[in-house]
Amino acid sequence: MTELDLRLSPATAQDTGSFKLLELPPELCQLIQSAPGNSPCLSIKGHPTEDAVLCTSEKTYTVRSVALSNTVLVVTPSRSDPDGTVHIRDQLHEILELAPVVPKLHKLSVLLRDVEYDEGDEDRQGTMPRYSYDQARGEIQASEAEFCRGLKDRRILVLDGQLRPIAPPHLSTILELLLNYLISLSLSHQAAPIEELVSALADEHEIPRAVSNQVISWFGDVNEDLWKMDVDAVIRELGVGILRHHRHNPISENEFFKKWNKAVGDTFESSVKLSLLSGNYLQNVPLTGEEVTLTYFPSSALPFDPAARFVELFLTRQRWKHEEIEPFLLDIAVNTKERDKLLLKHARALTDTGGVWYTARVSYNS
Repeated sequence: MTELDLRLSPATAQDTGSFKLLELPPELCQLIQSAPGNSPCLSIKGHPTEDAVLCTSEKTYTVRSVALSNTVLVVTPSRSDPDGTVHIRDQLHEILELAPVVPKLHKLSVLLRDVEYDEGDEDRQGTMPRYSYDQARGEIQASEAEFCRGLKDRRILVLDGQLRPIAPPHLSTILELLLNYLISLSLSHQAAPIEELVSALADEHEIPRAVSNQVISWFGDVNEDLWKMDVDAVIRELGVGILRHHRHNPISENEFFKKWNKAVGDTFESSVKLSLLSGNYLQNVPLTGEEVTLTYFPSSALPFDPAARFVELFLTRQRWKHEEIEPFLLDIAVNTKERDKLLLKHARALTDTGGVWYTARVSYNS
């Protein structure tokens, strides 16, 4: 057995506290080992007031400290006697663990509150606050892929390097125009020439090409200048646009479907279904023979913090069916396992002839 002489390093005083031991989850180990000579980009993100996260190009992980029962010594070989002496550089009493986490994209809605893009907004650009793509990339705790997907899902334009959420009514107008042009120009929604659509929007409605091109990319696949429209995504957005007018005044389900079918047109009317709007509405079923009504209730407007979100949910309704509450938890849980943990922590499950119901573990007063 090789014997080594263990000594305190002359640099121990200045090195103390400068080393951290990071335990990598299996998928991150595999990512690093599968790219020899071309290490993946890993970055630590977080404002001094935030908990740090580690981001790869695809995922975001929380970084949390876990105490060790045994002390771990950080040692390095002696420069003068590398084969027989090692120096103690530091002593570690904790390990840093990584766990997948939902990216903190909710901050975008706060940071971009006053820079919404609307019809004819070009004249306002010099007078409004500016928040750039690069600035957001550095501040938002999300991987590159999650960040780009977040901009798309939140309908945020990148115009001259600045982030501008598009006004929902203007977005609905653009989508309805696109559907009309597909019909009037006899274009297939599975392979529509983008230039023809963009030109029509620019020439006849003065919609900038930079705007229409991004909207088209949000709602389908772009390949060799052809657009394959995501029918469900377009129909969903138009349905949500109608629902937004009914946050405080419910609309009857029949009346809502009439407006929704009219917005999408005869060609796509068969694809209209309420399940597309999951996580954006509450269905109010009266006990008597009155009409079923819908109320706009978007998951995106609920608190990001799980505890605060459950408070909001149970103040809205005292009990929820499993299939009703689930859509409002998808954006705060990385997977079904984490979602079930949140339900177990913040809700109580009850089963009756109507199925599984969830109620609050504590009482909330509205």
